[in-house]
Amino acid sequence: MNATAAVAAAVVPAAGRGERLGPGAPKALRELGGVPLLVHAVRALARSRAVGLVVVAAPPGGEAEVAALLDSHGLDGKDVRVVAGGATRQESVRLGLAAIPAGTEIVLVHDAARPLVPVDVVDAVAAAVRAGAEAVVPAVPLADTVKRVASATTPGGPEPVLDTPERATLRAVQTPQGFRRDTLHEVHQKALAEEADGALPPVTDDAGLVERYGGQVVVVPGHEEAFKVTRPLDLVLAEAVLARRRASDGF
Repeated sequence: MNATAAVAAAVVPAAGRGERLGPGAPKALRELGGVPLLVHAVRALARSRAVGLVVVAAPPGGEAEVAALLDSHGLDGKDVRVVAGGATRQESVRLGLAAIPAGTEIVLVHDAARPLVPVDVVDAVAAAVRAGAEAVVPAVPLADTVKRVASATTPGGPEPVLDTPERATLRAVQTPQGFRRDTLHEVHQKALAEEADGALPPVTDDAGLVERYGGQVVVVPGHEEAFKVTRPLDLVLAEAVLARRRASDGF
């Protein structure tokens, strides 16, 4: 892999509404410490020497607004481009991937709702792809026991427990996830064909698509601060983490 190809491009799907955070602006534009989550997420990627380009998939029709927002905050001189996203996360990733120049062989996909991912995690994911992995996810061990359950027999009723998976074999997956560009492109094209046939069960991340089509996904250590801001309580926790960072190192 030559030096140019070894520099990663990152796609940030940011077209979703994020209803679980409550009514208002799209989740990616909600503020954390006075700065939108999206800006924090893009900054986290831009701090990595492994990343040369960040492509943001914005709400359709909101590209100019998102581009102006990113420009107003400054992003360490990195190349940041904004494209129209799609109706689903999967479509937004596919559209972002299409905007990456030819010759880029490593692609990271990062949730805009993970604003506090440390740069070491970004670097580790890109390095694992550079070393030969076709798909890489950062992940952390689970602290809680997990139960597999069946659907309740009545709406809102108790859910029967089916079994208790061995916690030592489970991981909570984070982003950015890293891929060989050709691998990510291939699985998205296969998924698009299945969508047209109405035969596509949902997946919640891009690594899930690689698994579906027989690819190998490997795990590198994630970080407890790379959590996803999904509910109001997550935003409270993120504010606390950000305040601690700013107090300790001027983040």
